[in-house]
Amino acid sequence: MGLYRAILTLVAPVVLLVLAIRVLRGVETRADLRQRLGHQAEARPDAIWLHGASNGELTSARPLVDALRAAFPARPLVITANTTTGRALAAAWRLDDTAARLAPVDTRAALRRFRAAWRPAVQIVLENELWPNRLATASEPVLVVGARMSAKSHRAWSRVPGLARQLLGGVRRLTAQDATSADRFLALGLPPDRLGPTATLKSAVSLADPDPDELARLKPVFHRPDTLLAASTHDGEEAIVLEGFLRARTSRPALKLILAPRHPVRGAEIARLLARTGLPWAQRSAGPAPGPDTVIYLADTLGEMPLWYALAGVTFVGGSLVAKGGHTPFEPAQARSAILHGPDTANFAESYATLASVDAATPVADADALATALVALADPQAQEAQARRAAETLTPGPDNPAIRDLIDTLEELLDQPVSR
Repeated sequence: MGLYRAILTLVAPVVLLVLAIRVLRGVETRADLRQRLGHQAEARPDAIWLHGASNGELTSARPLVDALRAAFPARPLVITANTTTGRALAAAWRLDDTAARLAPVDTRAALRRFRAAWRPAVQIVLENELWPNRLATASEPVLVVGARMSAKSHRAWSRVPGLARQLLGGVRRLTAQDATSADRFLALGLPPDRLGPTATLKSAVSLADPDPDELARLKPVFHRPDTLLAASTHDGEEAIVLEGFLRARTSRPALKLILAPRHPVRGAEIARLLARTGLPWAQRSAGPAPGPDTVIYLADTLGEMPLWYALAGVTFVGGSLVAKGGHTPFEPAQARSAILHGPDTANFAESYATLASVDAATPVADADALATALVALADPQAQEAQARRAAETLTPGPDNPAIRDLIDTLEELLDQPVSR
């Protein structure tokens, strides 16, 4: 821990400089910077502190948030995220006695300011957001929900076994996404009696209904069997998707594409790629509605994924053609959209393996494979059959074990003094 803090002390000026440059460039505001440094304009003590990295983690945690509000209505809830888009997502929920903030950077000073304002009764960490100072300096009990430990992360933590044991020894309860992750946490020093049931929060997500007016307006433009959604794509994936899409259109000229990047702020960058295709396209954030001739629609907005799933008979799940571990297959499965994905599905390895075992998803490694898959799914019945298998395989659990275990643990912790 001493080595980590020494390194952090050395790099802290660089981190602060980067944050200041973001303010100067208008990427973030001074108020954002103050939040990252732990300053709070207003706060309530004895809060439940829930932290998730960004949109994906917080979206999956919405059922958990609802369960927390229902079980502990008198407790304030503060939700933190590493990104402004994650904070905006949580703020848009407009829940009673709930605040959305940018997470304090992992320095003792920032954490001290944040904790002095909120005095959290408990800290709930989503997935793999295990920040050393945040855990080591916690006076509140720490619970980790839906934790994931990749082979790469396990190798990295194994190089500092003392630090790993120290941090995991302070975790009061941990539920892992899969059995492999659970074994890795135990090997790194998590006490076995603190390991909860294996479960992923993503399986608890219930996809919201799309805006009915928007759906009615866009349905005539995007015939569902002939529409591909590229969902949550990252830098490096859009070019591959576009190439595969263009090749497939030589056999399927009616094919259309809705491109929804993981980070909408990249809209201008992706727009330049679309302009080079020579096809008619429209951009959601720019305002003009797509018309009958629109072939590609750049969906660079937040909070509208249910609409895009409802319009697309086939979904390519992003983060899988680049080294991001792949995003959730649960949402397209719920929407009954046939699933395509790249080779990197480490974040949901067990779920994708289950889909593969019943031929409920199609792996594509490059543009050629994507084009081939799109041509193979030209038949609406083939699309519907694959989508139905995925929906039946990944049926979300209304009583998620990870959520139930966390609420039970909190009921014990919050009703009695906590000693660490």
